[in-house]
Amino acid sequence: MRRWYRTGATLVLGTGLGAAVSRLLVPESKDYTAGLLSRVPVIPVPRVQASEITVSPGGTGAVMKYGFPSLANIKTRESYVTSYDPRTRTASWVIEKLSPMSLSGPSDRKYCDFREDDSINIFHRSTNADYRGSGFDRGHLAAAANHKSSQKAMDDTFYLSNVVPQNPHMNQNTWNNLEKLCRSLTKRYLHVYVCTGPLYLPRQEADGKLYVRYQVIGRNHVAVPTHLFKVLILEQVDGRGVELQSYILPNEPIDERVPLERFLVPIETIERASGLLFVPNIMKRTSSLQAITAK
Repeated sequence: MRRWYRTGATLVLGTGLGAAVSRLLVPESKDYTAGLLSRVPVIPVPRVQASEITVSPGGTGAVMKYGFPSLANIKTRESYVTSYDPRTRTASWVIEKLSPMSLSGPSDRKYCDFREDDSINIFHRSTNADYRGSGFDRGHLAAAANHKSSQKAMDDTFYLSNVVPQNPHMNQNTWNNLEKLCRSLTKRYLHVYVCTGPLYLPRQEADGKLYVRYQVIGRNHVAVPTHLFKVLILEQVDGRGVELQSYILPNEPIDERVPLERFLVPIETIERASGLLFVPNIMKRTSSLQAITAK
């Protein structure tokens, strides 16, 4: 099983930034060709009887299907589930389930305001004042446009616990395009699960050593991630299996001409960098595995 994981994981391909991050975090990496980008691991979806389903479609319970990447400080909202890190004043990850139902509805962003998460101790939460004048956007992890089914679902995405400081150019351009890609996939796949979170990656400095350095903003010292990740779990309509796509983007201005495929990385890269686990949870849902390999 472990052998498949290491081999299968490397089939989610990355070039450009993805390859660079892989070389930094994984002992050995390979170069891949652009023609292989469409070949990703496929994991059969188990048959589930209707009587086994105890959550309503689109509800937060639905995202539990593949388990959680970690179990610390779990919070549930109308539209997503999150794990909060009180040290960084941001989420470690946010999981949401996208569907045509969640993408349409009567909600309107103009009625939403960013607000503190009062379920978090005042010592460990971020505030709007922390972002004011910082030069960073309040960047959504679970995007507001993903949850139009009700005003409450969209409102919940405006908790500051669902936000990280993002470079404005990156947030409003390449990151926005990645969010649009996630929404577009609901037209091709039965279910789209999205896990998003911050990363704090090491960088080699002048003395040749690796350091993890990141800025903090505001009175509450909200951590500014060096990178952000998205892991997509895509259930195929025909029930043949699950596709995995994983992305890492730097939290800095990105040339808009760079295609999103350049930020694809092996899922193992994200697991190593974040301390989270995705593949083992997915494997618990199936008794056999099939990987699409290059030919």
